[in-house]
Amino acid sequence: MIDLSYYIAFAFALFIIGIYCLATKRNMIRLILGIEILINAAHISFIALADAIPGFVDPLAQSIVIISTGLAGSVSAVAITIVVYAYRHYGTLDIRELRRLKG
Repeated sequence: MIDLSYYIAFAFALFIIGIYCLATKRNMIRLILGIEILINAAHISFIALADAIPGFVDPLAQSIVIISTGLAGSVSAVAITIVVYAYRHYGTLDIRELRRLKG
């Protein structure tokens, strides 16, 4: 079995990638992908820490992550729908350009 530290290191790497994506990207779709990466990092660390006790796997943690994955998918679908409507209306997905249009 893989050690807990590998899972935590992988979740930390995903977290760093998500933060980098949020901090440097200006495209709204890339920002949504960065948020999804952050959510997946939280899911991986939550499952890994729920399985930290040898011989016991917490089914509550798994069910919470499954529900959270469904909710994250629906939230990202709504966010992408809003992005599509914003692109149709303004013609750009650049955050800085949309802030200038605010008035």
